Amino acid sequence: MNNVWDILEERDYIEQATFGDELKEWLGKEKTTFYIGFDPTADSLHVGHFISLMVASHMQKAGHTPILLIGGGTAMIGDPSGKTDMRKMLTKEEINHNVECFKVQMSKFLSFEGENKARIVNNADWLLDLNYVEFIRDIGVHFSVNRMLTAECFKQRLERGLSFLEFNYMLMQSYDFLELFNNYGCRLELGGNDQWSNILGGVELIRKVKQTPAFGLTFKLLTNSEGKKMGKTVSGALWLDPNKTSPYEFYQYWMNINDADVKKVLSLLTFLPMDEVNRLSSLEGSEINQAKKVAAYEITKIVHGEDEANKAKEAAEALFGQGGDISNMPTTQINKADFTGNILDVLVITNLAPSKSQARTLIAQGGISVNDIKITDINHIISEDDFTDGYVIVKKGKKVFHKVELI
Repeated sequence: MNNVWDILEERDYIEQATFGDELKEWLGKEKTTFYIGFDPTADSLHVGHFISLMVASHMQKAGHTPILLIGGGTAMIGDPSGKTDMRKMLTKEEINHNVECFKVQMSKFLSFEGENKARIVNNADWLLDLNYVEFIRDIGVHFSVNRMLTAECFKQRLERGLSFLEFNYMLMQSYDFLELFNNYGCRLELGGNDQWSNILGGVELIRKVKQTPAFGLTFKLLTNSEGKKMGKTVSGALWLDPNKTSPYEFYQYWMNINDADVKKVLSLLTFLPMDEVNRLSSLEGSEINQAKKVAAYEITKIVHGEDEANKAKEAAEALFGQGGDISNMPTTQINKADFTGNILDVLVITNLAPSKSQARTLIAQGGISVNDIKITDINHIISEDDFTDGYVIVKKGKKVFHKVELI
């Protein structure tokens, strides 16, 4: 069995670990059960979750057994980590719907068959029926309030107000780890580095209550070379659900990353061997675009499958005069009878601008082109003569393309 620690370290996933030397040795000798938590606060996973699933996949391929913990119970409260305001509390119905959506998406990344098959567990199964007095007596006694207040996830909220509801979150997440240890022999919790304080709580709880080793490991968040989180688009988050972010838009996002981010993206979000990652990321000048094409294709293939990756690649190549098929480009169909041709109307209808006011601003800034001709007049009219084979291409900035068809 390969030591997955070496793989994660080589690909630069690891941020922090408890008892790091002991954990590395243990992962090389023992097959273990580990878990990663996902709070179902939306009906789709996004790119931030994708990196967690990649870590889980590397772990499973090395022989370890994944538990994907859906926070159906903790989502009733909301994790304060990395937040300046209290999260919106969801209803049970909203949470259950989101859980079902997660299950469908997670099945794309991990194997749910075989000796070390992944399993999906919902912490609502034990958290929602807890006796609070028993919980505080049995679990709360192991936590120091003074120490909890020094945790980063709480410190940044103290000035603006931290509710007692949220203060319970660390105890509940720690209790999740204990439950998974008791029910599945889980010894390792993984998560993004914003979960470090919560993970420490669970590790220490098991070591105190069970007098046995338990471990935690955090991996780096997906940020660009400027330290900002990746995965933000003009329309919001970069979702893994194709109905929320199309495979073409997904592909285009990775095509347009900064040169300095190529190695990180290839390392963290693809399964390419590191020799190939190093070769691609060492390309210079215009050749680095070839590395971006590989990254975009490989990442889209993992998330949406080979067929959709090929379609997105062909659509992208068609835009830059390399042949290919643009049928998979984001498209808006407009009835001829309703088509005014007014550029402001077109930008709003296609969601390239949220309002006519912002559409005017985009045009004034030189950010809109139709069929590669920059539009400078806010009263510009797209005529039927501008349509070739029934469509025109509207471009926003340098990266966002949209096809408009008349029907």
